[in-house]
Amino acid sequence: MIIRSAKFVCSAVTPGQYPPDDLPEVAFAGRSNVGKSSLINTILNRKKLVRTSKTPGRTQLLNFFEINELWRFVDLPGYGYAKVPKEVQRRWRPMVENYLTTRVNLLGMVWLLDIRREVSKEDLTLWDWLRTKQLTVIVFITKADKLSKNKRNKQAASIAKSLGMKARELIQFSATSGEGKDEIWKALRQLLGVDQ
Repeated sequence: MIIRSAKFVCSAVTPGQYPPDDLPEVAFAGRSNVGKSSLINTILNRKKLVRTSKTPGRTQLLNFFEINELWRFVDLPGYGYAKVPKEVQRRWRPMVENYLTTRVNLLGMVWLLDIRREVSKEDLTLWDWLRTKQLTVIVFITKADKLSKNKRNKQAASIAKSLGMKARELIQFSATSGEGKDEIWKALRQLLGVDQ
């Protein structure tokens, strides 16, 4: 995919703060510190478009980015980090649910899971909720470079089983090596309905 332009548009909490619904959007979700920002930066060939942090819970708003003036990526706040203030934790669910259920130009969601972690109760709750909404969800496994090939395959099989999927349906990604980047774009092009 040739990325001609990628720019931050705005941060939002409520629908009144969203940009106009004139471009198709893809949302990116996952637990805190799963690597959403790093993945978006990597696939867009940008180092600092999306702010990354080693501290979980930094993204607390819906962040909109316009790509090639044709579509938007929406970086959702990470979930499941206990040290985020209670008020922010309470606000997360209605803010994200509202976006995912009411945004008419939302084509689907990229859901990221850390390959080193087992699927949690929170993950399964979100997965079940997403399936009831019949939202198109692409599942990527991040931080693939952190495990040996053998351990990666075992973990992918375990994660897939928890989600009722096949391991080959999960795309393994590493922001460090760029592994999985082409597969991610293949899935995104299909979702966005674009050829290149």
